[in-house]
Amino acid sequence: MPRSGGLRTALHALGAGYLAAGHEPILIVPGAGYADEMTSQGRVITLPGPVVPGTGGYRVILARRRLQKLLEDLAPDRLEVSDRFTLRWTGRWAREHGIPAVMVSHESLAGLLSFAGPLGNPWADRLNSRTLRAYDKIVCTTGWAAGEFRRIGADNIAQVPLGVDLELFDPSRYSDDLRARYAEPHQVLLVHCGRLSQEKRPERSVEALVALRRRGVDAVLVVVGDGPLRARLQELARGHTVHFVEFVAERTAVASLLATADVVIAPGPIETFGLAALEALACGTPVVVDAASALPEVVGAAGVAVTNDFAAGVLQVLERPAPARRAQARRRAERFSWPAAVAGFLAVHQSLVLSGAVP
Repeated sequence: MPRSGGLRTALHALGAGYLAAGHEPILIVPGAGYADEMTSQGRVITLPGPVVPGTGGYRVILARRRLQKLLEDLAPDRLEVSDRFTLRWTGRWAREHGIPAVMVSHESLAGLLSFAGPLGNPWADRLNSRTLRAYDKIVCTTGWAAGEFRRIGADNIAQVPLGVDLELFDPSRYSDDLRARYAEPHQVLLVHCGRLSQEKRPERSVEALVALRRRGVDAVLVVVGDGPLRARLQELARGHTVHFVEFVAERTAVASLLATADVVIAPGPIETFGLAALEALACGTPVVVDAASALPEVVGAAGVAVTNDFAAGVLQVLERPAPARRAQARRRAERFSWPAAVAGFLAVHQSLVLSGAVP
């Protein structure tokens, strides 16, 4: 959980929003050991959970009986689940106890299983059908994310975009000192920020840097994040101007780096929303994204969507005058706020009351 990036950000923002709206949110997360504490996002209960191999530190809750006992003791009047893999069973538990349940789809199951080859889609459809039957409502953050459910005839989908902290992520975070640390005044500063794992395709950012330099563009790349591909990426980047920065827990530091960059590259092909890309826009920095993902929905004309040539996407961004492209990025981000996202999620829960899902 401490290194879960966008998911951790979303859960914290939603919890804080629910608390501010007068609710009593209780967040149950996996961790190294048990903990129970009050935080700015409400009560957070940590249950011991193992690290999933090859994920760069992600943990899951596998102690089903312990979690079930905890849920029974807490007796919630609503259930919102953000782990569609190991916790799908909680939907059935909620239904048996007369508790309305919502599943938030933060990942594309069809996308993840596509790495397994042509058998991925049938398995994704089968598992998604089970999720649809188990929960009263499925919340998707983009139309792209909802697509894998709508193609199997889902009629209990709600589309609610996530948000961004527009005060924390702001163009004023630009840092001359940070710029000088990584690049010369005349160089193009590129940033990749995200988990270094297969589904994120981080090698594309390194390849874009290499291609740009071959085209005569004096560019440098900063890669921020940890993950199982880190060593492989470092080998790929050997001999090139690529700086690797480990996971940055301090959000202001991330905001400063995003605001200082000329262009951010978000190459993941199965992103369902892309909070890091939105945070870059809020900092006034355009983003080059994969056209096959949900990110074109998020960045709009403030970014560039490409199929494979991310270097060409960077060049397309750089053709625009810097003041204009940075102002456009910020305006786009201002369409997404956490208060609006919280209101949307709460409206989904309220819709269950109006539909009679609540006993």
